[in-house]
Amino acid sequence: MFCMKMTVADMQQRVDEYISQFKEGYFSPMTLVVRLAEELGELAREVNHEYGEKPKKPSEEQGSIALELGDIMFVVVCLANRLNIDLENAFCAVMEKFETRDKHRWTRINEVEP
Repeated sequence: MFCMKMTVADMQQRVDEYISQFKEGYFSPMTLVVRLAEELGELAREVNHEYGEKPKKPSEEQGSIALELGDIMFVVVCLANRLNIDLENAFCAVMEKFETRDKHRWTRINEVEP
């Protein structure tokens, strides 16, 4: 199926349409968190191979950091859908927190130091 650029709400709807076609439906929240940890481990492995001190063995398949990030997004969307969480609203709330609580925490690029 063709994939176009989409909003987070579109992603949540697309995942829901995909999962809804199966009798089993969404995994339990606990299982989804475990899946998320598993996917994070796979991402860590790929980042370590690409940027860390443990290069791949010649016999290992080439992986993809982008695909591992996509796997993580899929599981996060599944968890949000399972818990009826609007990820766009959740993300906006988090950005509000960072933009207020941490607005002076880091040195801005165009900031003149006193």
